[in-house]
Amino acid sequence: MKKITIGARGSKLSQAYVNKVKELILRNNENFSKDSIVVKTIKTSGDIYNKSKLSEIGGKKLFCKEIEEDLLANNIDIAVHSLKDMESEEHSDLMIGAFIKRNDPREALISEKIKDLNKLKPNTKIGSSSRRRELQLKRVNKNFNFVNIRGNIDTRINKFPNNNLDGIILAVAGVKSLNLEKKISLIFETSQMMPALGQGIIAAQCRKNDMFVQNILKEINDNDTSLCAKAERNLLKTIGGDCDTAIGGLAIINGQNLILKAELFSDDGRDKFTCEITDKIDEAFKIGKTAGQKLLELAGSKFKIK
Repeated sequence: MKKITIGARGSKLSQAYVNKVKELILRNNENFSKDSIVVKTIKTSGDIYNKSKLSEIGGKKLFCKEIEEDLLANNIDIAVHSLKDMESEEHSDLMIGAFIKRNDPREALISEKIKDLNKLKPNTKIGSSSRRRELQLKRVNKNFNFVNIRGNIDTRINKFPNNNLDGIILAVAGVKSLNLEKKISLIFETSQMMPALGQGIIAAQCRKNDMFVQNILKEINDNDTSLCAKAERNLLKTIGGDCDTAIGGLAIINGQNLILKAELFSDDGRDKFTCEITDKIDEAFKIGKTAGQKLLELAGSKFKIK
């Protein structure tokens, strides 16, 4: 049996995602053995320059750039990413061959000090590198004060108490994937904090001309997750913007309908614009585009596409 190589970042979370993809491939392809799937760790610019805000060094695509270059150079056969780290437009020679069944898309607070969000002390310091999260949390309680913090999830969890922080905000999916859910103080409902588009979804990417790998990935693709991802990614593509654009959204399947809820903050962060679009599940792309156009219409001159 031909060997295939999976490439991803070297963080514990990325490797957990690789193992998930590997397990699914083995479960769905009896001709594969563990030895026929090789894993290659790739250091990305996002890992190397982990002290600066992503918006200052080129955006979230820096977590994917080197991995995609290895895929294009035939050094790997499958690239595994967290979907929310990917650009809404892929390289013309690449495609997402499988969207793995979505994990919990919500946001979590990690803190030993904060037990009640209604009883925060002034200047409560929270670690975050996301403008979206910061603007959302300010609406939950104005006493939140944010400090830029980046790095792998496990590193951030272990490090933040020594940085004089009262807590940090992380994606529930990432925390649970590392079996660190005991560290979670509370989970925000999506009505409080709309997640990043694509949050909780693992994407397995391949070359468009590699039908062998495409057929392997087709077997592990989760159809409902795929439809939701397509709607959310087309929303992001329609909005444009960059890493600093404060936008959140979540698509869900309800019977034969797909419901996409989304929100966009103005450039100055003072205003929030929301919409909800529902249509048949086979209209996922259209739903994403319609939601994006609606948000741009609502925001008008208060949001400018970068």
